[in-house]
Amino acid sequence: MMKYNMIMWALAASSCKAFSTFSRRSPSLIRSFATTTNSEEEEITPIAADDTSICNLEAEVLEKLKSPFLRVMRDRGFLHQCTGISNLDDKLMEEGATSAYLGFDATADSLHVGSLLQIMILRHWQKSGNRPVVLIGGATSKVGDPTGKDESRVLLTDEIIKKNTDGISQVFQKFLTFEGKDDENKSDTDAIMVNNDDWLGKLNYLDFLREYGTQFSINRMMSFESVKQRLTREAPFSFLEFNYMILQAYDFLELYRRYNAVLQLGGSDQWGNMVSGIELGRKCEGTQLFALTAPLITTSDGKKMGKTAGGAMWLNADRLSEYDYWQFWRNTSDEDVI
Repeated sequence: MMKYNMIMWALAASSCKAFSTFSRRSPSLIRSFATTTNSEEEEITPIAADDTSICNLEAEVLEKLKSPFLRVMRDRGFLHQCTGISNLDDKLMEEGATSAYLGFDATADSLHVGSLLQIMILRHWQKSGNRPVVLIGGATSKVGDPTGKDESRVLLTDEIIKKNTDGISQVFQKFLTFEGKDDENKSDTDAIMVNNDDWLGKLNYLDFLREYGTQFSINRMMSFESVKQRLTREAPFSFLEFNYMILQAYDFLELYRRYNAVLQLGGSDQWGNMVSGIELGRKCEGTQLFALTAPLITTSDGKKMGKTAGGAMWLNADRLSEYDYWQFWRNTSDEDVI
C-alpha cells in the first residue's frame, strides 16, 4: 500500500512540474494537425524535435476544449502533440465510451517510474468514461524500438519476453479496472490487455509486404526525427529496427479493426510511429484515427526520469524495495520537480 501511495505522490509531483511548464509556455506544449478521410494526398507533417513555437497557433483551440479527458490533459500539462484535436474533442463529446490504446514493450520484467505518466493518462482516460486498451509488445519486443537509442537493443529470447510480459502486466491492476469474468459487472469502460504477438506473430512476410508495403514511403519514413537521429549515430541502423515503425503502425490498424481503438496515446518520442499508424488507417480503412502524445518526464538536465547511477527505479516490488523507491522521490532535487 505504501508503494501505491508513493506512486500517486510521484505522479502528483510530475503533474506539478508539467502544469508549471504549461502555465508558463501555454500553449506551446501542444500541436494539432488536421487529418482527413477524404483525401489520399493530404498527410500529417512530422514535428521536429525542437519545434514547438507553432503550438502558439492553437491557443484558441485549447481554450474551447469541451471533453473532460482533453481538458484534464490540458490543465495538467499532459498535452504535447495531437492530431485533429478539434475533431477528437467533438468525437469524445458526441459518442459514448471510446477506445484508446497505449503500448508497452516487454524489454524488462518491470516498468520504471518513467512510465508513470503514461499509466496515469490511461487512468484519466478511463475515469473520463472511456475504455483503455493496454497493448503489450510481445512481438515488437523481438525487434526492439530504436527510438532514442545509440545502438541496437540486445535481441531477447521468447522465454525472456514471456517472463517480462508477465512482470510488466502486474502494475496496471493498481490503476485500471479490467474486465471481470462475470457478465453482471461488465462495463463499457473496462480496460482490456492484449498482446501484439497474437497478430504480428502470424503474419506471412510476402503477403504482408504485398498488402501493406505499398502504403509506406521510405522517403517519408526517413523524414522522421527519430530516424534522422539514429542515422547520425556511429552504430549501424539495422533493417530489423527500421521495420519497427511499420509494425507499430500496423498495430494501430489492427487494434482499430479488433477493438475500434481510434486514439493512440504515447510519449512525444513516438510521434513519427504514431503518425504512420494514422496514415495507414486512413489509406486502408478510410477512417480518421488520432494520436496524442505527452511530454517526456525529464530531469532538469534533460535526461529521462526513472534511471539513476544505481539502476532503474522499478515499479514492481520484487525489483525495488519500498524504502529505495521512497528514497528516490525523497532525494529528487527541487530543480527536477518544479
